[in-house]
Amino acid sequence: MKKPIQLLFLLTFLPTILLAQTGSKVFDNLTIKSKILNTEQKYAVYLPPGYDNSERSYPVLYLFHGHGDDQTGWIQFGELKRITDKAIEDGSATPMIIVMPNGNNDIIGYFNTIDGKWRYEDYFFKEFMPEIEKKFRIKSERRFRAIAGLSMGGGASYIYAMHHPELFSSSYVMSGSPGIRADANADEKTKAYIQNYNALQQVEVLPTDKISSVRWFIDCGDDDFLSVDNCNIHIAMLAKKIPHEFRVRDGHHSWTYWRASLPEALKFVTDAFHQY
Repeated sequence: MKKPIQLLFLLTFLPTILLAQTGSKVFDNLTIKSKILNTEQKYAVYLPPGYDNSERSYPVLYLFHGHGDDQTGWIQFGELKRITDKAIEDGSATPMIIVMPNGNNDIIGYFNTIDGKWRYEDYFFKEFMPEIEKKFRIKSERRFRAIAGLSMGGGASYIYAMHHPELFSSSYVMSGSPGIRADANADEKTKAYIQNYNALQQVEVLPTDKISSVRWFIDCGDDDFLSVDNCNIHIAMLAKKIPHEFRVRDGHHSWTYWRASLPEALKFVTDAFHQY
């Protein structure tokens, strides 16, 4: 009688065993050597269910953390694995690879410095992205690449997509920092630098068709201290007739708000991945 019992056990639990073997995975302490930054940079990655058991390539979302966190922020506080697994399971998000770089270094942030000694933006586009898309099975076409982030990372989501609209189909900005603040007393070099890293000024000076080629979603809580900045960017985009989504929900600058934003971000970028 042992064989029928063993067979019944396998038939009953094999689907669960296989699901466990093919479930999503998260790695939060990976590294890449950077010649541009002359240091080793950390990053985290989410690999969707089935990644290890297939040969298919996947869309990618580059997801940025905010000031005070690092590449583990979205995993530890944002509950990224649970939320993304659920979104993929219920069909609101397509299976995708999510890559989370670390912007918490001795010099914090995702931008180049004015003196050119710390070139994080250059590192991201010239070293990080090419290495990531070589290492993982990522679809290389623009329509399968998106960017999102919160607060300081939201500022990077504004600026990176404005500087390189040819690389991203969508940008989802959560409680986004507007970037470097304007300074009326700055010299010409500093003003040019500020303009390059200020989202509102970039809307004003960049060609409208360049910014409009990206799908935009701006999401900020009504009690967030950055709500006015994001409203101003929304108004500037309206004036320029740049298509975008703009949402103000109940909430403030907190992980409670961003955890609620993540499912919407996954759905939004999925629409582009599916060629809505």
